[in-house]
Amino acid sequence: MNILDQQPKFAGPKIRITRRPSTNAITSLNTIPPLLQRLYAARGITSPTDLELNLKQLLPPSNLGGITTAVELLATAIIKQQRIAITGDYDTDGATASTLCLLVLQALGAKYCKIFIPNRFTMGYGLAPELVEQTSDWGAQLIITVDSGVSSFEGVERARTLGINIIVTDHHLPGTNLPNANAIINPNLPGELFSAKNTAGVGVAFYLMSALRRHLMPQFNMASLLDLVALGTVADLVPLDLNNRIFVQAGLLLIRSRRCRPGILALLKTAGREPNTATAQDLGFSVAPRLNAAGRLASMDLGVSCLLETNTEQALNLAQELHDINLDRRNIEQQMDDEAEIILDTSYANNTMPFGLCMYNERWHQGVIGILASRLRERYHRPAIVLAANDDGIIQGSARSIPAVHIRDLLVSINNKYPNLLIRFGGHAMAAGLSLHAEQIDNFTQIFDQELRRHLNNQLPQAELLTDGQLSDNEITAETARLLRYAGPWGQGFPTPMFDGEFRVCKQRILKNAHLKLVLETETKTKVDAIFFRWGTQMLDYDIVRAVYNLDLNSYGGQENPQFILEYLEPA
Repeated sequence: MNILDQQPKFAGPKIRITRRPSTNAITSLNTIPPLLQRLYAARGITSPTDLELNLKQLLPPSNLGGITTAVELLATAIIKQQRIAITGDYDTDGATASTLCLLVLQALGAKYCKIFIPNRFTMGYGLAPELVEQTSDWGAQLIITVDSGVSSFEGVERARTLGINIIVTDHHLPGTNLPNANAIINPNLPGELFSAKNTAGVGVAFYLMSALRRHLMPQFNMASLLDLVALGTVADLVPLDLNNRIFVQAGLLLIRSRRCRPGILALLKTAGREPNTATAQDLGFSVAPRLNAAGRLASMDLGVSCLLETNTEQALNLAQELHDINLDRRNIEQQMDDEAEIILDTSYANNTMPFGLCMYNERWHQGVIGILASRLRERYHRPAIVLAANDDGIIQGSARSIPAVHIRDLLVSINNKYPNLLIRFGGHAMAAGLSLHAEQIDNFTQIFDQELRRHLNNQLPQAELLTDGQLSDNEITAETARLLRYAGPWGQGFPTPMFDGEFRVCKQRILKNAHLKLVLETETKTKVDAIFFRWGTQMLDYDIVRAVYNLDLNSYGGQENPQFILEYLEPA
C-alpha cells in the first residue's frame, strides 16, 4: 500500500492559498472578455502586442552571438559534404532539437548526418569523450551539440584533439570558464545581448538552423518544424515569455491542423488526446513523458526514431513502444515513491524533517530519480535530491528546488567551500544534476541541509499556491472553460489560470484506485464535476472544502461540460 493512502492529502505541510493582486485591466485590452483581461493583466501583459503571437515578432537569429561563425562552418561542411554529427541530450528538448537539426541539414543538402544520443547510464549528461569517440569512429568532421555542451570541457577538448570542428548550442547556465569550441551559441553566455534568455535547447537549435537556411536556401520553410520547437519548449519547463509563447502557439496550430510530425500525432493518440484540441498541457503531460521514458529506461534513440518517422502506421508502432516503456516507468516510480515515504516516515517527524531532503537507495533506478525528486519537492515543499548508483560506483543525483532556492547556485556555494565533495554538477534555478562518490553521501547530506539553512536564515518558506481568485457561478460554464483552454498557451512563467473557492461535497468516489472524483456544489447550489488526479484511496470526511482548481472541459458522449481539475483541497 502507498503510505500516502494512510493520510488525507491536506495532512501534510500547510499550504497558504494566495490570490494574485487585483490589477486594473488594461484599457487597450477592452475588446476581450473581462475575465481574460484580468488574467492577462495579472501575468504582466501590458500591451495588445503581447498577445499577438505572430511569427514576425520572433527575435531574429542574427542577435545571437556565435551564430555567424557557426553558419560558416556548417555551410562549408554541407558544400564539401563533410560528415556532420549531432549530439543531443536524452530528454524531449534534446530529442526534438536533434531531430530538427537533422531534418534541416538534410533539406539543405547535407548527405552525411547522424544523431548520437549519449547513454544516460554509461556516459551521463553532455558531450562525454566516449561519445566523441563514437562520432570519430563514424568519421565525423563536424559536431553540433544541442541542449548540452556548455559544460562539456573534456568532450570538446577530445573533439579538437581529433581534429573535429565543434559547434556548441546550449541554453544551460555556463560556469566561469567555457569549453574550447569553434563556436558557442547560448543566450545565457556572459555579455550575450540576445534578450530571450529563456529559450530552450530546441529553440537555440531552431535559431541556428534558421540562420543557416537564410544563408543557403531562403525558400525552405522553417515554420513547418515549429511543432518540434513547441514540444521541446514546453517539455523543458522554460518560462513562456513572449518569444516562447510565439514558438508554442505556432507549433500547436500545426498540431491542431494535423500538419505536424506523424510521431507527435501518434504519441497524442496513445495518450488518448485529440490533436484538434491540443494544448501546451497535452504536450507537457502526455507527449513529453512518453518520449522522456525512452531516455529514462532505455535509449532516446527510440524517441528520435518516432519523431523522424514519416509513415503513419510505423509512427504508431513506435509510439506504442514508448507508451509501454512509460507504463514501466510509472510502476518503477510508484515503487520508489513508496520506499521513499517509508524512509521519511521512519526517520523523521514533520517538525524534525531537514530543510533539504537528500535520499539514496542503492536499488533505485537512475532514470527515474528526477521524477521522484520532483514528487518529494512538491509534497514537502523543500528542495529534494534523490541519489542512485551508477554501474561504476559513482552516485548520480537529481535535484529539484523551490522558488526561494536557486539550486545550481547553492551547489556552486557548496563546491566552493568543499571542492573535493562533488565530482561534477550543473543545472538551472529549479533543477540540477550532480555526481559524487558513495562514501561522501552522508557528508553531502549534512552539508546540503546546513547550506540550505544558512541560505534561508533558518526559515523554511511556507508552501504557497497562487490563484486568480474566485469564479462566479455564471462563469463556471463550458464556454468559459473553452475560452480559457485556448487563451494561452499557458505554462511555466505564464501559469494556467487557477481559481479557489469553498464548496459542499455532494458525491465522491475513487477511480482506478488512485483518483478522487467529486461532485461539488457552490453556495448558490450550482453543481460541478471535479477530479483530483493521483490522490490516493482515502475518501474525504469533510462536508465543506476549500479547493484550488483550474476549469477544464469534460468531453463525454459528444457533450462538453465544465469540470474542475483539482490541485489542492483542505477542509473549509
